Amino acid sequence: MKKQNAQRSQIPAKYLILNEESTMRAIAAIPILLVTTILGCAPTTTGQKESQSPSPPPPSPPTSTAPPTSTAPSSPPQPTRPVYNLTGYSPSFKDGYIDGCETAKKTPNGAKDERRFADDKQYRLGWSDGFSLCGRNRAEK
Repeated sequence: MKKQNAQRSQIPAKYLILNEESTMRAIAAIPILLVTTILGCAPTTTGQKESQSPSPPPPSPPTSTAPPTSTAPSSPPQPTRPVYNLTGYSPSFKDGYIDGCETAKKTPNGAKDERRFADDKQYRLGWSDGFSLCGRNRAEK
């Protein structure tokens, strides 16, 4: 014990001060590291907007001076194609997944493109996944 105390007393004071300062600096850096880590994990939307090209404005409807020739009531609008978050999948897989899922849910958008199902492996995989997952969710309800 006396040897250890004797060895400690032989260490110059400037080294002890540097050790205390470096410890204080390390402690002061912890909140900065935490904030940086949290902000680094926060989702951003700017990256999505930069990667997408701006879409052109929708075309304006043609102007016509002739009166409408038909007075029959217009047919109901066709349902729009649903949107699923399938980021990272190929367009063929996305189409297949939507078609399969909508078929399982028995919505008007549900249809299997038989030609693509036979010829396109990605469409077939997407359709099968969509049909099985959405069909399972429907059965659980």
